[in-house]
Amino acid sequence: MQTLALDGELTIYTAIEQKTALLDFLTSDNELELNLANVSEMDTAGLQLLILVKREASQNSKILRFVMHSKAVLDVLELTRMTSAFGDQIVLSAKE
Repeated sequence: MQTLALDGELTIYTAIEQKTALLDFLTSDNELELNLANVSEMDTAGLQLLILVKREASQNSKILRFVMHSKAVLDVLELTRMTSAFGDQIVLSAKE
């Protein structure tokens, strides 16, 4: 299993570079984990990226889990009522 830890913003300002990195990450293994503990800020563009990579993983028969959700990620998921939409267990990072 491969793990990628996102760090910093997951926003419209970082969407293009994050999209490239996330799509590249999908090719690294069949079972993947995206650690969201260090996401300091997230907006709807960031949410769209998470939806995109989850969909792409599913379409390519890969398992992708989101883990260690930061408060910023949880806030957006709760605001949009998508907390359970990804099917991942919500685990707070230790610093929350």
